[in-house]
Amino acid sequence: MGGLQLSKERIGFIGLGLMGHGMARNLVTKGWPLTVMAHRNRAPVESLVALGASEVSTPAEMARQVDVIVLCVTGSPEVRSILSGPDGIAAAGRELLIIDCSTSDPSVTMELARQLQPNGITLADAPLSRTPADAQAGTLDVMAGGDDDVFSRMEPILGAFAGRIVRTGPVGTGHTMKLLNNFLSLGYASLYSEALMIAGKTGLSPQAFDNVIRGGRMDCAFYQTFSKWFIDHDPNAHKFSIRNAFKDLSYLQSLVTAVGAANPVGAAVRNSFGLAVGLGHAEDYVPKMADIITDANKG
Repeated sequence: MGGLQLSKERIGFIGLGLMGHGMARNLVTKGWPLTVMAHRNRAPVESLVALGASEVSTPAEMARQVDVIVLCVTGSPEVRSILSGPDGIAAAGRELLIIDCSTSDPSVTMELARQLQPNGITLADAPLSRTPADAQAGTLDVMAGGDDDVFSRMEPILGAFAGRIVRTGPVGTGHTMKLLNNFLSLGYASLYSEALMIAGKTGLSPQAFDNVIRGGRMDCAFYQTFSKWFIDHDPNAHKFSIRNAFKDLSYLQSLVTAVGAANPVGAAVRNSFGLAVGLGHAEDYVPKMADIITDANKG
């Protein structure tokens, strides 16, 4: 399928949250015919409709009107719900490409792909990295899983909101790589948080800590967003909730169990975020882990 023909494909988008709104906005402003789904949060829907998008009430209604549906929801349970039932995508009975940009369980993604294929529905995984600001700017990183024809078809669509697209292999590998990517970043968040707690207990200031790390070998882009909280007290430093972090680490644990491996560091990182959820911080953003771990060690 050529690039000119691809540009005329009708795109549906479900999941207009922190990441999804910016992604959908890039699609409609870059000329893709866009349909979005009604949501209790009217602001992102109405802003996209004002830019030329159409609105529908159910996934099935959307599936009857578009060629490709992009999902950007919380995880596998939400994806299953959107696909199934009388109002689900599959009920429309049409051939479609579904691009799942959620952070989902790879085993569920592969199972759903097998189930949908006889119905003419192709499921590809294309999870994201970077921040909502990058979603608005169209500079997200995308990890894409799917065969050659599927990747060729979805690459220009992903290019509307991505600055970098990395093909990872067959369906399911994108979600696997996303879990590994999050394991690394959330592992760093746990390490930074514990290091800052120890620094505080020994009289070392956050500024002194930052002066050493920033610009050194242990600096990285993730540290620079994480540190915007404990240095600048920016509440929007990294808009990714502790609840979702714990969910992703739990998906990783499930994957590791399925392949019969041991990941003791992963278990420790998951426990750190589990502690934060148990202490009532599920809706806080990940950089607040620095405060949570410090407060848990007071006394």
